[in-house]
Amino acid sequence: MFKAGRSNSTIGSTFSLLELIYHATVRHLRKSHGNALLGLLMNMFQTVLLVATFYIMFGVLGLRGNAIRGDFLLYVMSGIFLFLTHTKAMGAVFGAEGPTSAMMKHAPMTTAISISSAALSSLYIQLLSMFVVLFIYHVAFQPIEIYNWVGAMAMVLLSWFTGAAIGLVLLAAKPWAPDVVGIIQQVYSRANMIASGKMFLANNLPHKMLVLFDWNPLFHTIDQARGYVFINYNPHFSNWEYPLYVGLALLMIGLMGEFYTRQYASLSWGAKR
Repeated sequence: MFKAGRSNSTIGSTFSLLELIYHATVRHLRKSHGNALLGLLMNMFQTVLLVATFYIMFGVLGLRGNAIRGDFLLYVMSGIFLFLTHTKAMGAVFGAEGPTSAMMKHAPMTTAISISSAALSSLYIQLLSMFVVLFIYHVAFQPIEIYNWVGAMAMVLLSWFTGAAIGLVLLAAKPWAPDVVGIIQQVYSRANMIASGKMFLANNLPHKMLVLFDWNPLFHTIDQARGYVFINYNPHFSNWEYPLYVGLALLMIGLMGEFYTRQYASLSWGAKR
């Protein structure tokens, strides 16, 4: 009765793994807040507050003329949604339970399940918040029209994927230098407030400014997403292939780093200095 039953077949093992990821994802969601509805409302409030802040900022700084011809609030939300999805995915994976966590004492639990559940829970809550906010805006304020919703949704998922990949690299490095890696994670998150490009369009930037943001995969996904959302915008200085390749490369580096780090796992890593 104290042993976890395991299937010997490939299909059975696959479904058992998916079931574990599902339960770990639910646990990760409920861990942030006991009330699921209240947790969603808090995340929605954060999204709406950030949209309102940038909406007012655009008006005060006189940047509305640089936006795409069309729904200005949709232009703001197209950047905010991808920024939050990317940042929250990185933070969730970075904070995932490692090999020395108490949960790893349970036989079926692994770090792969912990990382997957953290990433999926972040994606779930962000997508749900995004759809609810867009629905309320569409019904209560102004009907929205998205030129290519499939492409726009693909950019949201790509932003989540690159954020999770960056979080995995930071998670693998965290036990070796927790303070330094924590500072790097905070600096990257804060820098993306500007470097993500959600406040301007790549087509409007001069070359000397474009090279300052071109390294950022989130800059490419936001610019490409606006090309899919608005029929009047055709991005010339960004592409979706770059963030995909960067995400895949970082994912491989993160997996190798996490495997190496797990070999030297020690409870003393969590001890206070």
